[in-house]
Amino acid sequence: MPLSDFLDGLKDNPYFGAGFGLVGVGTALALARKGAQVGMVFFRRNYMITLEVPSRDKSYHWLLSWITKHARHTQHLSVETSYQAHESGRVHTQFDFHPSPGNHIIWYGRKWIRVERTREKQMVDLHTGTPWESVTFTALGRDRQIFFNILQEARELALKQEEGRTVMYTAMGGEWRPFGFPRRRRPLSSVVLERGVTDRIVQDVKDFIGNPRWYTDRGIPYRRGYLLYGPPGCGKSSFITALAGELGYSICLMSLSDRTLSDDRLNHLLSVAPQQSIILLEDVDAAFVSRELLPSENPLAFQGMGRLTFSGLLNSLDGVASSEARIVFMTTNYIERLDAALIRPGRVDLKQYIGHCSHYQLAQMFGRFYPETPHSDGDRFAQDALSVHPEISAAQVQGHFLLHKTDPQGAINNVREIKE
Repeated sequence: MPLSDFLDGLKDNPYFGAGFGLVGVGTALALARKGAQVGMVFFRRNYMITLEVPSRDKSYHWLLSWITKHARHTQHLSVETSYQAHESGRVHTQFDFHPSPGNHIIWYGRKWIRVERTREKQMVDLHTGTPWESVTFTALGRDRQIFFNILQEARELALKQEEGRTVMYTAMGGEWRPFGFPRRRRPLSSVVLERGVTDRIVQDVKDFIGNPRWYTDRGIPYRRGYLLYGPPGCGKSSFITALAGELGYSICLMSLSDRTLSDDRLNHLLSVAPQQSIILLEDVDAAFVSRELLPSENPLAFQGMGRLTFSGLLNSLDGVASSEARIVFMTTNYIERLDAALIRPGRVDLKQYIGHCSHYQLAQMFGRFYPETPHSDGDRFAQDALSVHPEISAAQVQGHFLLHKTDPQGAINNVREIKE
């Protein structure tokens, strides 16, 4: 059969015609789909801009608060519960809502912005147990300025929320994270120390902060260490909190007894501490024992309760790899238990004893709690208190005043109840 006749026969065959039509339609759809994908990729690369922020970035929590403010109409939310225990024992609970994982649309800067919050179910932070997250912003155009504006606005919003407050940080894995609510700044005058002690420490810290060039010109590492020692309840930690409020600094609280703390992790945490912060190492005597004890008599003589070693702590404070522009406060109830190498100059530049209340402190505290009483009442309270209790801590005196909030005469008459 000639080829022309064979082709004419196929053309007239209805089954072949139908199959050829289906193939043509399928091919056309496949080409259209591929073209749409290529076109979308081209459009995204040339006419859309994207910003991804992982949860480990410091601005991540700022952006979550910013998204919460601008995505008010979203109906898909996640809750973050936090609480704060007041000195009175009352617990205040706060619920913060954030857009849940998924897609959210925000109108900002005369543009629609697509916000996608994703959560990796298979990957978690081994230190905190929380899954890894990220937030991706997508907007039309090629101008990056819109993302700079968002980041700047998120930062200013976070600073506004912390204005007039002291932020407490705690070590979580290899980073510092805010702990609880930012606390209202405690006035420096609310912590009454012995005459001249407050001025001495505050002046030293401010002189250090204001003269970085002095250290640089002389080749001296720009860091400062302080040790407050004395009986418990006498105001060491309270003073540091008030000092941070006076300076407008945050506090990075670290426990050297943490069993997960190693030499490398401590060195890293001290190096990445937030700017304008005080690093507080409380009760350092509880983490290390003096090296004067033999290791056979005391297995903890050369190492802490965790994987942190004594030499690792010393190197972190003033070793070659230690960071600069850093203020470290250490507290202890028993300075005699500390190794001399830990508190030598260079690691501890200023030591200050914070002891039991003196006559001056008792009179000043009485005047602060009962400002409308005559000065002589404060002196009488101090004299009576010291005649009955030679050693009184500030915490005990404050507790006594709280029992007589509106009765200064009762506080004087019942001074014997302070110890109880």
